[in-house]
Amino acid sequence: MDMKLLAVVAALMVVTYTPPAQAKPISLVERCHCRSTVNSLPRSYIRELRFIHTPNCPFQVIAKLKTNKEVCVNPEIRWLQQYLKNAINKMKKSKQSN
Repeated sequence: MDMKLLAVVAALMVVTYTPPAQAKPISLVERCHCRSTVNSLPRSYIRELRFIHTPNCPFQVIAKLKTNKEVCVNPEIRWLQQYLKNAINKMKKSKQSN
């Protein structure tokens, strides 16, 4: 058998029997979670807050509501800014006491 033909058949077999990759496409990995944000959301509706900072996206705040729905919250909301300041101050105080 010709060596070129053998090489082509071997390459086709490798491509055919290679399992598909498990990684997500780059376009899905690099996508920002929050595309739009809620500007008014009472704190009483929120069960928990999650903060996400990725290199290609602005600072993102995701609120899980008591209805188990998740919404993106505008990080510029006044009560959220105050919440973050209080959390930072609390962390600074705890580091100083250690």
